Amino acid sequence: MTRELTLAAVDLGASSGRVMAARVGPGRLDLTEVHRFPNRPVRTAGTLHWDVLGLYAGVLDGLRAAGREANGGAVDGVGIDSWAVDVGLLDADGALLGNPVHYRDARHETAVPGVHALVPPDELYAVNGLQHLPFNTVFQLAAMRGTARFAAARQALLVPDLLAYWLTGARRAEVTNASTTGLLDATTRQWATGLLDRLDLPRDLLPALVQPGEEIGRLTAEVRAETGLGEVPVVAVGSHDTASAVVGVPAEGDRFAYVSCGTWSLVGVELEKPVLTAASREAGFTNELGVDGTVRHLHNVMGLWLLQESLRTWAAAGLPADLPDLLAAAARVPAFTAVVDVDDPRFLPPGDVPSRIALACAATGQAPPQGQAETVRCIVDSLALAYRRTVRRAVELSGREVEVVHVVGGGARNALLCQLTADACGLPVLAGPVEAAALGNALVQARALGGIEGGLGEMRRLLRGTQALVEYRPAGSAAAWDAAEARLS
Repeated sequence: MTRELTLAAVDLGASSGRVMAARVGPGRLDLTEVHRFPNRPVRTAGTLHWDVLGLYAGVLDGLRAAGREANGGAVDGVGIDSWAVDVGLLDADGALLGNPVHYRDARHETAVPGVHALVPPDELYAVNGLQHLPFNTVFQLAAMRGTARFAAARQALLVPDLLAYWLTGARRAEVTNASTTGLLDATTRQWATGLLDRLDLPRDLLPALVQPGEEIGRLTAEVRAETGLGEVPVVAVGSHDTASAVVGVPAEGDRFAYVSCGTWSLVGVELEKPVLTAASREAGFTNELGVDGTVRHLHNVMGLWLLQESLRTWAAAGLPADLPDLLAAAARVPAFTAVVDVDDPRFLPPGDVPSRIALACAATGQAPPQGQAETVRCIVDSLALAYRRTVRRAVELSGREVEVVHVVGGGARNALLCQLTADACGLPVLAGPVEAAALGNALVQARALGGIEGGLGEMRRLLRGTQALVEYRPAGSAAAWDAAEARLS
């Protein structure tokens, strides 16, 4: 028997966190943001960290607010999703050994040659199925070896697992996020103990795995006193925010591609098993695990980070930095005035992205954008071009035909980007929901706690019946996109 539930969906992004109160039941799925708080990385002694204690304080404030929002103060469940790969180290007493290091910190890359000397890239991929990214957890842990902190470490917890530990006292590793570490076997969905041994990483550093929908634990007495909530279960959801966002894709059937568009854009298809071919590895595709035994065969595209950093740079210089105004101006700029490879490593670190775009254009023989609107047009054209390339490659590598592209997350609000994506891919784009990650988080909780029944198909049917979507039909010339692509080759 299903029943209507009130759930707290904690959704942490790279620039802010929020707690959403979700009401879920047969025919009902709605969200209310009850608390939002900043996520400001902090650089100390040359290292970029996450302020994870500040995030935890924001989560507690949000749970308190969710209790106030709920009818009679009753929250039925809590779920947490966040970005991937970054870990907190715990000592023998379970105390945190310093703030987690940010994935954009440059030191992770220094460990790549040493890891590849022990396990060559093709052998790594055959096990973990991950696109090579120099900040994957395997490289982070290797970079920490030899430090006093690592010597004192007895366990490593990914960010949502760390927060769940503080809420419940239970240490677990949720499998969708664990699959981003580079230390999980993509086929068996278990820790790759052979890799750990070859890399001289302790097997007991990584906690027991938990599946989406399993209960991690109940709020501790301390947390109940802090928040005013009862003995509420904390449920494992797709704790990698992209895993939750893909649950939140309102697809009908399996012939779809998705663009989970935020700071990063995750572009791919949903499969039943990983694609571990040499061609997939060479194309930079990853096989991250999803909810209900699915695999997210995708490529990481740099995403809205390019716009975010450009706006930050312009604001610091006293220039206009209102995104809607700049997008409106960019829509009047001729297409393909300049394009760049958004996956160029020069765009990864924080900094002056407009200047880097100018340098990238010069390197490919193009005139750099002249002004802010031209820079924004360059970014959105280049993102759409990257989505086109990635969707086509995903189809080729996986054999999964695609009839529609779903854009979810913050990028679903960007009408210019969504239309250009439809034009570039030659496929209809369905944009929305914006809050796909929080919705996916709430749906997995609701099913675990008896609010709804069924699999991903039933969850997505509920999404289609309750969430506003906008359709963009393809227009323009495929040849023009081919010509733009040719500039980058």
